[in-house]
Amino acid sequence: MGVNLSGRSFLKLLDFTPAEIRYMLDLAAEFKRLKRNGVPHDYLRGKQIVLLFEKTSTRTRCSFEVAGRDLGMGVTYLDPGSSQMGKKESLEDTARVLGRMYDGIEYRGFDQSIVEELAEKSGVPVWNGLTTQFHPTQMLADIMTAEENLGDMRGKKLVFMGDAGNNVANSLMVVCAKLGINFVACGPEKQMPAKELVETCRKIAAENGSTITLTEDVKEGTKGAHVIYTDIWVSMGEPDDIWAERIKLLEPYRVTKEVMANADEHAIFLHCLPSFHDTNTTIGADIAEKFGVKEMEVADEVFESKQSKVFDEAENRMHTIKAVMYATLK
Repeated sequence: MGVNLSGRSFLKLLDFTPAEIRYMLDLAAEFKRLKRNGVPHDYLRGKQIVLLFEKTSTRTRCSFEVAGRDLGMGVTYLDPGSSQMGKKESLEDTARVLGRMYDGIEYRGFDQSIVEELAEKSGVPVWNGLTTQFHPTQMLADIMTAEENLGDMRGKKLVFMGDAGNNVANSLMVVCAKLGINFVACGPEKQMPAKELVETCRKIAAENGSTITLTEDVKEGTKGAHVIYTDIWVSMGEPDDIWAERIKLLEPYRVTKEVMANADEHAIFLHCLPSFHDTNTTIGADIAEKFGVKEMEVADEVFESKQSKVFDEAENRMHTIKAVMYATLK
């Protein structure tokens, strides 16, 4: 029986079977082929979507806007100051209003409960562009990029280094468990994923022939890895005053050339971006001045190396988001 996701929301990958995730990845590859060859694919002409952003973004916004327009849809963007949601209007009422006007809603913001309620009350498909707990659209782009470079990822090893309790690491653990990829969280015990989610993912992984490992040992954790992945050390929405603590805690987990050398000879480096690999940003320059740290989660020589596939990964956000929207709105 074929996969049918029409009318479904895309809130977290725990909600989807391996076959459904595979379907979206295959669909994304086809949309990438069409885009690269200049073949029109405005299959959703006449539909309207709204992008509801409580946290700003470059890749997520641009991916949804370009993907939506490529599919022929009208796109409305609402930034944090352009909506009354949670201020003059309740979340429930906002959802019911938007559901009357739009065929689909993207939400990027805070607690997972918000995007869950939007989906429950709006009556239309809702897509999670990022919450505090999960970042599912990023995961599809990550796996797509890994497969483009390494082929079938089943049985291969993906390592997340650093703040392994954040939304990206959580979602990577889920998608690896679903797709039979061995996942390693490599970081300090204090920054590991929640035990309940780990146990859930271990059960799923066992069903799909893979493993979930938590370790503080960089050498052992990254040995023979096929993908080394990291993210910034302080996530969006966390207070600036924790930088000093995080730097001290996570410096041993910086992705360096030594880390990459310890991985498989064909290993690739991934990062969801933005990245503090140099001092060419205001935050990077400020951290360098305050703490004397010129590279944070990844060394510049790794970020700029041939092993780094971060910009392929960023482009693939667009193709995978297009697949999610088409699959749920067709």
